[in-house]
Amino acid sequence: MNDIKKLGFDNWFQDKIETSKSDYFQIVRVISVNKNSFVVSNGKNDIYAELTGKFLFNSDSSLDLPTVGDWVYAQLFVQKDSLGDDDSLAIIHEIFPRKSLLKRKTSGKKIEYQLIAANIDTAIIMQSLDSNFNLRRLERYLVMINESNITPVIFLSKSDLISADEIENKVNAIHKIIPDIEIATFSNNSLNDIENLKTYFTSAKTYCLLGSSGVGKTTLLNNLIHQDLYKTQPIREKDGRGKHTTTRRELIILENGAIVIDNPGMRELGIISIESGLDDTFNEISELSKQCRYMDCTHTIEKGCAVLKGIEEGIISNERYQNYIKMYKESLYHEMSYYEKRQKDKKFGKFMHTYKKNKNDK
Repeated sequence: MNDIKKLGFDNWFQDKIETSKSDYFQIVRVISVNKNSFVVSNGKNDIYAELTGKFLFNSDSSLDLPTVGDWVYAQLFVQKDSLGDDDSLAIIHEIFPRKSLLKRKTSGKKIEYQLIAANIDTAIIMQSLDSNFNLRRLERYLVMINESNITPVIFLSKSDLISADEIENKVNAIHKIIPDIEIATFSNNSLNDIENLKTYFTSAKTYCLLGSSGVGKTTLLNNLIHQDLYKTQPIREKDGRGKHTTTRRELIILENGAIVIDNPGMRELGIISIESGLDDTFNEISELSKQCRYMDCTHTIEKGCAVLKGIEEGIISNERYQNYIKMYKESLYHEMSYYEKRQKDKKFGKFMHTYKKNKNDK
């Protein structure tokens, strides 16, 4: 048990152990996902893993499949091949209850959940202080994180590219809309800055790095672990982005025992089912909405809307309001489309079950 405690298996998870399963299976953590293949760890060994056929058959959606950070019940087969190399295999039977789950809508037109990471304690949003800095995108990340009941922290990279006054203005702009959030500014070229960032990471706690491509996530990870885990390439002059992009999600342990999950840069950040995340991120809008004349007020055209009045009085900025409405409509549309698709899938499943039953009865 001590080995998996180092991987973040705390009291919350210990209380969820089912002895009928733990007596037969081992509890391991998913540390890497690359499409349909997995790598798990028991705290001693990293082992290639597959899902049982039953697991796959009973999975109705992507929400039912393992992602990086998940704890799972698995059978381990530790063995060597004919050359003496490790040929161990883990068979995943079931996902352990999740403390938290970061997810978004898949990119493109498809309406489905894409899992980012599970069992996260702190999500670190990285933006660079150059042209990548964007308050509206920051709000979008915060909605996703707050929906998952995860603590957010903001890292602002490339502090060596702008003046101290410009940095202060951007930090103040964030604190104006999110007063209590922790913010760290840094340069990947400064050893002192990297040492300061290490204080944000605690042993056996799990962190997730989020941000667009080119903001310096990979370089930061390399600096934190003192090695080139990933190779980065020169910055493109036209947009200031590094050519390297992470293509898979992976769990990494720092020197002090903190656990970090790296993620591919996100070009799109589609949202779905984010009601509580919206309320937590746009608290001033949520509070004013309680004073609206109508319970089902959409805060767009209704008379007696306290939110629209708040915009007129300068309590709510028009930019914040527009982003709130945009995300609300987007989430509602995706949610309706998702459940419509799920209903069709269920009807098709029932049809196939009846068809097979009738065929077997003949």
